[in-house]
Parts: sequence; C-alpha cells; structure tokens
Amino acid sequence: MILKHLKAKEWALMVACTGFIVLQVWLDLEIPDYMYQITKLLMQPGVTVEQIMAQGWPMLGLALGSLGTALVIGYIAAYVATSLAKRVRAMQFHKVQSFSANEINKFSTASLITRATNDVTQVQMAVAIGLQVIIKAPIMAGWAIIKISGKSWQWTSATAVAIIVMLTLIGVLMYFVVPRFKKIQWLTDDVNRNMRENLKGIRVIRAFNAEMYQEKKFEKANEELTANNLFTGRAMSLMMPVMTSVIGLLSLSIYWIGALLIDAAVGIPARIGLFSDMIVYIAYAMQVVMGFMMLVIVFFILPRAIVSARRIEEIIDTEPSIKDGTVASGPGNGEIEFDKVCFKYPGAADYVLKDISFKADHGETIAFIGSTGSGKSTIVNLLLRSYDVTEGSVKVDGVDVRDYTQEALHQKMGYVPQKAMLFSGTVFSNVAYGDMSSERTEADVRTAVAIAQGAEFVEGMKGGYYASIAQGGTNVSGGQKQRLSIARAVCRRPEIYIFDDSFSALDYRTDRCLRSALKKETADVTSVIVAQRVGTILDADKIVVLDNGSVVGIGKHHELLDTCPVYREIVESQLTEEDMRR
Repeated sequence: MILKHLKAKEWALMVACTGFIVLQVWLDLEIPDYMYQITKLLMQPGVTVEQIMAQGWPMLGLALGSLGTALVIGYIAAYVATSLAKRVRAMQFHKVQSFSANEINKFSTASLITRATNDVTQVQMAVAIGLQVIIKAPIMAGWAIIKISGKSWQWTSATAVAIIVMLTLIGVLMYFVVPRFKKIQWLTDDVNRNMRENLKGIRVIRAFNAEMYQEKKFEKANEELTANNLFTGRAMSLMMPVMTSVIGLLSLSIYWIGALLIDAAVGIPARIGLFSDMIVYIAYAMQVVMGFMMLVIVFFILPRAIVSARRIEEIIDTEPSIKDGTVASGPGNGEIEFDKVCFKYPGAADYVLKDISFKADHGETIAFIGSTGSGKSTIVNLLLRSYDVTEGSVKVDGVDVRDYTQEALHQKMGYVPQKAMLFSGTVFSNVAYGDMSSERTEADVRTAVAIAQGAEFVEGMKGGYYASIAQGGTNVSGGQKQRLSIARAVCRRPEIYIFDDSFSALDYRTDRCLRSALKKETADVTSVIVAQRVGTILDADKIVVLDNGSVVGIGKHHELLDTCPVYREIVESQLTEEDMRR
C-alpha cells in the first residue's frame, strides 16, 4: 500500500483532517435546522427582522465556520499529498540508481520515466482529493440519512429510490470502466516509448525518410490510448447528467409528496409544520445526494491511482540483482584477474562468454579485440559489475568484485564508455564529474583535457572550461564528446583505466597523439582497452583475442601474428604487410 510511506506527522495530519471533516459536516447539517426555524417564523404574522436575524446570524456563523474548515482541510490534504509524492518520487529515483542493467531492461526506460512522473501525479491527485472526499462523503451521507429518517416515510422512500438508482448506475459504469482505467498507464508507457525512440533516433529517421513509418507506429499507440480514454470519458460523462436528473426528480418528488401531505393536513399550524419539514428535508436530501456525487468523483480518480500505486510499489519493492559486498576500501594496485569466467544474460539460453581466463598485472595495458558480438564489451560490463558472472570469478586486487561495495569498486576505475555521455552543465563539471569532483581544481581539469587532446577546442569555446554543455553533449561533436569523456576518466586518477572502444570517434592523428599522451599518464596504472582498430592496441602488453565468446589467443602483437589465425585475419584486413611487422 502506497500510504505506508507516509510519516508519523502526516498520519497525525490525516487524523486532524478527519476531525475537521466531521466538524464541517456537523456545521453543514446544522444549517437546515436554522432554515426550519426561519421558515416557521416567516409563516407567522407580525414577525420582526430582529427575530429572523436571531436565527440568521448563527446560520451565517455556521456557513463561515464550514468555509474555514474547508480551507484547513484543503491545506492539510495538499500538504500530505505533495509530501507523499515527493517522497515516493525520491524513493523511486534512489532505487533506480541501484538497479543493474538487468532491472532497467526489465522495466524499460520509458516505463521508469512514466512511473516517476505520471504515476506519482495520479497518486498525489487521489490522496489530495481522497482526503477531502472519501472521508467526507460517507460521513455526510450517513449523518444526513440519520437526520431525515424520522421525518416522513414517504419522503424517505423517495430518497431511498434515488440512492438505489445512483448506486446501480455507479456499479454498472465501474464494471465497464475500471478495466479500461487500469490499461491507461500501460498505454501511456507505449506512447512515451515511441516518443522517446523517435526523439533519440531523429537523425536516422530523417536520413532514411522514415518519418511516415514512425508516425504510423506512434499513431497506433496514440490511437489505442485515445480510444481507451474516449471510452472511459464517454462512460463517465453519463454520470453527471444522470445525477443531475436524479437530483431534479428527487426534488420534484419531495415537493409533490409534500403538497399531498400539506393538502391532507388539518389546520394552519399543521400545514406550516409540514411545509417547514419539507424545506428542511430537501436540504438534508441534497446533502445525501451530494455525498454520493462526491463518491462519483472518487471513482473517476481511484482506479487509475490504484494501478499507478501498484506500478510505483513494483519499482520500490524490486530488489537489485547486484548487491553490495562488505569490502569498502583497501590498498590496491589495479591488478585484474578473470578466472574461468562464463556468462549468459538473464533469461538467455546461450553463453555469451565461455571459460575466459586472463590476468593483468599492475601497470600493464591489456587489450581486447575480436569481431562484433565476440564478447568484448561484456567483459567490461563484468569488470564494472553491471552484471555478475554466471560461473567463475572476476577479481580486482585479489578480491572478488562481488565482495566489494559498488562504491569502493567504482572508485578504483576510470571508465570511458563506447558511446560518450555528457551531462548538462559545463566543461568543468563534466570533466570533474563524480564523487571526487569537490577535490578537483581547474588545474586538474586543464591537465586532463590537455592529455585528452581537447584543450584547443575547449579554450575556443565561449566561456572556455566553464562553457555550457547541453544535455547529452548535443552542442559538441562526437569526437569532442569522446575527448571530454576520456578527460573525465583521466581527471579521476583511478587505479584502472577502462576504454571501451573509446577512440573510434577520433581521427587517426588525434588518436595517435592521445594514445601517446595517455601512455605517459597511465605508465603506472593498469589499462583495459576494447578496440576495433588494430592500430590502437599495437603497443599493448597483452592482447586478448576473442571469437564467439571464447579466448582464442593471448600475447603481444608480433606473437599473435604467428600463433593466432583470427588475430592475423583482423590485422590483415586493416594493415599492410609493412605496417604489420613494425
């Protein structure tokens, strides 16, 4: 239940809110009694204004009191609802931060965004309105029924018929509408997914003139959501006209029954009493009907809110498959060892990596090369512990990565992803990014950018090292993004550098200059390089050749040329015979 995330203060406010609602209902239901007295006075000859106002002033006071309690109830409801929404949204964000790639793929990015935004809004709206309506409606209806129960069985019967008609209508509509309400949030996920895909791939879409194809995909998801919303909207739109008709017919029946009763009464006093009772009864009957009308408002909101709450709870209750170990820190020199590692993705039948074993000592550069899909990036993911191995072990500084806390493990590493990722901010904030950013000075950032061969273009930007970077780095080129991404890893001063095909966006001259500068910077640090270009890894201390998830060769460049046919085939496809033997 989503309400379990409320704090003690908010529960106390809800109790107080209930008290104010009871007070408001009492004030509202006392007003008809004064109306009864005023009506009787008006029917008497010689009545004065002072006598009328003697009943009118208390009645006005009750109305103002009801207004005041309504304001307090609204304030409390808004505070509780927004506090819960803020907390639940933060809990979702925190939980998603702990998710491995497996959990993120399970929910999908579009669904995670919808759950943290649209779903939270649905819950917030339900709590805000529910506190004012769900509690008030039954109290008001029940109390008003008690007030009118002894007035006249004819009027009570008319009111009972009206209530039965309303309950029947609500029941029928809910039977057809609630299942549709439950689908809306999932259909919203589909629309968001299509929109996100379209925005991310807009260049490819335009390059292939695929706008119409994407529009059809989006239109299909959009039409399904629209049709669902139209069905629920049209069904619920029947509610208010029928309710209005019931109220009108109930009022008419009360007047008609009252006219018959008054006509049958003997004597003026008796008729005056019946007329006053009729006026009061109508007021109470309207309170009963209003109570049920407020419940209708709840039925508009509650089904979607329940679905949203379950979706939010699904995120919060999901346990990450990657759990922290107990090793929080320790001396290390960047030694890496894979011992008989096998891995397959969750739910997959085939292994992506099979019996992978190698070791990189302190200060060594170890490189991985192989055809697309051979498992190079998967090795990086296991080293970063984006996934856990299926069999075997991955060790850093002699400790299994599963025994480290994730913070301690990641502090040892400077990671440059295959697809460079920049965040909205400045050049400085992107390069000094991470848990040690407060320790980095402008001099550190300048040095890191210079090593990454980015000083020229950064200093040419307006603002230099404090130049603005758009979300995703859309205001810089692919090569510039890659260099800033490399600078970020250098600025971290890690024990292990991980370059996951990080030089592919660079021209050959920049690539050569960058590797030369990095060689000096990383002389005493372990480096892991995943590459497609043979030229990038020629000077590596160890080259691991992968083919279909298996190691088919380990050694230096010249050794592998003679001992590993797979490596020689890759080299021959990229280098001349003269370059191969350099």
